[in-house]
Amino acid sequence: MADDHIRYDILAQEALRGVMRKVLAEVARTGLPGNHHFFITFLTGAPGVRVSSRLRERYPEQMTIVIQFQYWDLKVTDTGFEVGLSFSDVPEKLEIPFSAVRGFYDPSVNFELEFDVKTDGAAEDEPAAPAPEPLAVVEKKPESKKKAAAEAEKKPAAADAAGKGADVVSLDAFRKK
Repeated sequence: MADDHIRYDILAQEALRGVMRKVLAEVARTGLPGNHHFFITFLTGAPGVRVSSRLRERYPEQMTIVIQFQYWDLKVTDTGFEVGLSFSDVPEKLEIPFSAVRGFYDPSVNFELEFDVKTDGAAEDEPAAPAPEPLAVVEKKPESKKKAAAEAEKKPAAADAAGKGADVVSLDAFRKK
């Protein structure tokens, strides 16, 4: 096979990350349109990721967040995004570089992007072992805390507050076979 001196693989990854960046920037400006919402999976230990030590301890490898109802201060830059989310009723600020994102999925239109994320410990040609993808349930603008709590209890991962009964959600579950 001929050497790819242009590195189309890297160019394609950068272009797809640009799609995610543009979508998040528009949502930061105008909010989520229609039924759109996002599952974003990222490596918690990747360079530039900033999450609390509590979250990093709980999700040492990767986690999936859902941006749907309650989020705040979504800011998008050329290199990443930051967002405020609530985890078990504890507000957190996450800073995530686009280079740390492994997957972006909008189930309302069955749109999915997968990205290669290089880690220091993984060989370039060796696929990383799949890790469980914890889910943080996020809601926007609840009318009351009681209503938000009731809605959160309906979500699969809302049971993670008790440390039991949480469902692990994999983006593979949404992929067409």
